[in-house]
Amino acid sequence: MLPSFFIAHGSPLLAIENNEYTHFINDLGKNLPRPKAIVIFSAHWESPVQQVSEVEQYSTIHDFGGFDPALYTIQYPAKGNHDVSKEIIDLLTANGIPFRMETKRGLDHGSWVVLRLLYPNADIPVIAMSVNPILTPQEQYKIGKSLSVLRDKDILIIASGGTSHNLMALNWADNGEITPWALEFEDWLAHHLHQWDLDSLFHYDSLAPNAQYAVPPHGKEHFIPIFYAMGAADDVQKAKLLHRSFRYGSLTHSVWQFG
Repeated sequence: MLPSFFIAHGSPLLAIENNEYTHFINDLGKNLPRPKAIVIFSAHWESPVQQVSEVEQYSTIHDFGGFDPALYTIQYPAKGNHDVSKEIIDLLTANGIPFRMETKRGLDHGSWVVLRLLYPNADIPVIAMSVNPILTPQEQYKIGKSLSVLRDKDILIIASGGTSHNLMALNWADNGEITPWALEFEDWLAHHLHQWDLDSLFHYDSLAPNAQYAVPPHGKEHFIPIFYAMGAADDVQKAKLLHRSFRYGSLTHSVWQFG
């Protein structure tokens, strides 16, 4: 059985950088059993109703501006998989979760930056999924849980976002120092994830120190993918922090394995 993962996608620059974090994700892809397909929830695809892609051939969305021109030439020509999309909609239906099919949307950078680092050849089918920050964490967890059986079928479930993601608070000088409030928030999060303490995690916004800085209202969509990834491993309820580093003082690069 494959675990599920939460993987921070950081800045789009990760797609062309060569650093500790990109090396880690490269190695992770090499060391995991090769999946039959990948289901990925991206913070950059928000929708009030759960969206499930059913795309034969994905385009690559460059949904950012002002970065190195080289980023805009990158393509990640992944294919979809009709059978896996159908299995997902059957599972959502059985669990009473409303959804819509999406047949045209390409892969945003929350998806392709991570996938390209894991599987640079784009030779594994992908099913892209939206996230909904308006839902409660319990509802987001339930959506992930509804798909947990896919892990028994060699389908890799990834949620892409960022646990501390406040663009207004970044130190662009990036002098290597970690912002204290970000570290305090991440330590609280790690403790409760390791305990699988859903009661506390579902109320992170009122319980976690510095939550208002780490997960501001305009950045909530980056934090909540972690609940989809956790839900997908509800049958095991085991969390392991595989990597954590910081960029620009408070932008967290973290990889959590669940299950």
